[in-house]
Amino acid sequence: MDRNAIITAWEHHCADGWPQFSSPHQGPLMTIDTVIGGCVVYYLDSSDGLDAQRCAILKDCLNDLDDLTDELDAECRPYFLRLRRLGRLLLDTKPGL
Repeated sequence: MDRNAIITAWEHHCADGWPQFSSPHQGPLMTIDTVIGGCVVYYLDSSDGLDAQRCAILKDCLNDLDDLTDELDAECRPYFLRLRRLGRLLLDTKPGL
C-alpha cells in the first residue's frame, strides 16, 4: 500500500462523518475511531511511518473493533468496517512509502 491509498481512504472516512446509532459500545467505538484517526494523521505528517508503539496500539484497536463490529446495526456497520480497513492499510504500509 502506498501513501496515496491511505490519503484516499482517510478522505472517504472523514467525509462520511460519525454515524447515528445507539449502542452500549458507543464510547469505546469513539475511542477506537479517535486512536486510529490519530495514527493516520501521525503517518501522514511523518516520513518515518508508524513506530512500534503505535503499531501495537493500532493492532489492539483493530482487535477491539473486530469484537464490537458484529454487534452493531447494519446501518452503521459500514463506517466501522471502513475504519478497520483504514487501520489495516496503515499496518500494511511500509515506512516512507
